[in-house]
Amino acid sequence: MEEPSAELLESYTRLLDLVRTGQADTRPALSERTGLGRTAITQRTTTLLEAGLLEEGDLNPSTGGRQARTLRFRRDAGRILTAELGATSFTAGVTDLMGTVLAMRHRDCDIAQGPDPVLTEVEDTLDQLLAELGATDGDVWGVGLGLPGPVEFATARPSEPPIMPGWNNHPVRDRLSKRYDAPVWVDNEVNLLCLGELRTPGLPASGDLLYIKIGTGIGAGISNAGRLHRGAQGCAGDIGHAAVSDDSLVVCRCGKTGCLEAVAGGAALARDGEALARSGTSAILAAALDAHGTVTGGDVTAAARAGDHHAVRLLVDAGRRIGAMLATMVNFYNPSMILLGGKLAGAGDLFLATIRETIYRRSLPLSTRELRIERARLGEEGGLVGAAYMVLDELFSVRYFGQWLPMGSPSGPLSRHVAESTL
Repeated sequence: MEEPSAELLESYTRLLDLVRTGQADTRPALSERTGLGRTAITQRTTTLLEAGLLEEGDLNPSTGGRQARTLRFRRDAGRILTAELGATSFTAGVTDLMGTVLAMRHRDCDIAQGPDPVLTEVEDTLDQLLAELGATDGDVWGVGLGLPGPVEFATARPSEPPIMPGWNNHPVRDRLSKRYDAPVWVDNEVNLLCLGELRTPGLPASGDLLYIKIGTGIGAGISNAGRLHRGAQGCAGDIGHAAVSDDSLVVCRCGKTGCLEAVAGGAALARDGEALARSGTSAILAAALDAHGTVTGGDVTAAARAGDHHAVRLLVDAGRRIGAMLATMVNFYNPSMILLGGKLAGAGDLFLATIRETIYRRSLPLSTRELRIERARLGEEGGLVGAAYMVLDELFSVRYFGQWLPMGSPSGPLSRHVAESTL
């Protein structure tokens, strides 16, 4: 089978998308949704059936005419490997071809160890998950990875990430594509968290979303009309390194001073909380320091919940700084929704209320008239769902679909083509 024309590929991907998303489940329904005639629908669905992407089901109940046999997307035809890496841990998972997480595992891991030890641990975890599912490397259709730093999406290479020594320009795609003989895509982790939420039902119809991850660092994922906006080089949304303070004593991990995450992120809370503990100002944080030898952002949020007014003040100050930055983004972009994720997003109602109040107070009334500000809906699997959809969007795009359709699977040759096309 030769690679289809661009026009035919668009038709194939449209038909597949209609079946995958449940918008049509019979040939007559596909004809009605696309305007294609019966013969064209029959020919194209036959190709997709022979490729193993669709399967036939039962006959639909008759509505007076000839019964139509249902069509289903074969979501179990392959597996997608996914991983979301943070500063101090990662979550790895395996999904089906609809982005449903079948197995996942969370592990502590310091990204600053460098790419080789970190990726080795990620690979080991993915291998374990595949084995638990009774799957093999041959079942892998693609790999999606999220990193906690700027990524040039076209090449899948990290670009001078502030908290990832040794990762700059590292050939992540080359390594993983050789390991699993499958195509690989890499993006900033917050983009994947945003994408995961975008594909979860319940968002405003416009799809103009800001996803804000507040953890060790702070980052934003941006969508426009339901599509992820990465920017020209793929680094849109890196708000953690926007200057918000003139305090030259506050040095960020990127080497600059006054960055948002240096004064309001999880690492900043831990730093300021430890100062309170060492000075004896906060008895609760002093106890945490004595018990563990350090103070974390989680310790500060726990102290705030316990009524420590010094810890409460730290959270309120951080919430105001983050809210002020988001107010600027709201005035500039006018999103329909802001979702707050990351460990600190669960710091309590006061933290969320402070962010929300600051946004409304500092934004234009029109830009906040219908704005919704909520906690992210997906938990640990959010980045995995987004990583899976990143891979699936690429696999079923006109750019790549025709290259693997004749073989019935994107493994093997497509993985090498994706790697070679971005060298």
